[in-house]
Amino acid sequence: MAASENEKEKKIEQHDHHQDEQQHRNKKRKQVFPYGNYRAYYGYRLGQDTEEDPRLKVFKKEWFEGKDCLDIGCNAGIITIQIAKKFCCRSILGVDIDPDRVQDAYWHLQKLMRMKKAKKIPGNASKLKVGESANGSDCSIEGSSNEETKDSPRNCSSEETDLFDIVSFRNEDFVNSRDPPNKHYDTILCLSVTKWIHLNWGDDGLLTLFSKIWRLLRPGGILVLEPQPWKSYDKNHKVSEATRTNYQNIIFHPQLFQDILLDKIGFRTVEDITSSVSGSKSGFNRPILVFQK
Repeated sequence: MAASENEKEKKIEQHDHHQDEQQHRNKKRKQVFPYGNYRAYYGYRLGQDTEEDPRLKVFKKEWFEGKDCLDIGCNAGIITIQIAKKFCCRSILGVDIDPDRVQDAYWHLQKLMRMKKAKKIPGNASKLKVGESANGSDCSIEGSSNEETKDSPRNCSSEETDLFDIVSFRNEDFVNSRDPPNKHYDTILCLSVTKWIHLNWGDDGLLTLFSKIWRLLRPGGILVLEPQPWKSYDKNHKVSEATRTNYQNIIFHPQLFQDILLDKIGFRTVEDITSSVSGSKSGFNRPILVFQK
């Protein structure tokens, strides 16, 4: 009789465990990222065999070298770190609305510095595989050593240079946060972020984004903008009630962004560097526009 009761309890425990696993799987399937704050974003944007983000190949050193820079919507911080490493920023801050992505970004930065210290090879930028990373992605934080030696001053990547003194990350809702007092930047990046701000906060949120970028830039400063095309909005506009509503009411489609930034916000010039970008995965061939204040 006791054995029979034990068997029943064991079956109940197994059933409960199975239900817990099923609920966990369902939760993972239902997980949504209403701000584009995907886990492993760079893993599927860059792929496992890409040493360097293709966008870096068309970025100009003078936009970053010795400059104070801001990366809006930095996600796991991969391109933020690559820019700091390749172009020798004086400082670069990555901000993201998701605290988990900011944690991932610091994880990648710490990983890079640990491996650099362990190798003790000044200036070596051999490929660093993230492997089982904080956000589950397989991607390279650094480009090839030949490329870094060619494009960067020696002291930028020297062993004495601590990227912790240059790179930082912060959890921030950029659109709805206050401007930091007396803080300005030479270069601001806004890469594949406009759609998510647009869907979550509508045209008003988009104009707030552009106006805030303008205020934070020093005279002559650079905005590097990579807007998602309108057709991609349709794929993501149902992630929340707010995005559904805003999607229906959007007037300023992405093809109007250039005119808004020049005529309404006040940027002086724009350069389209899209055609120079090669090597992007399918679905990520997006325009890249460079505006100067």
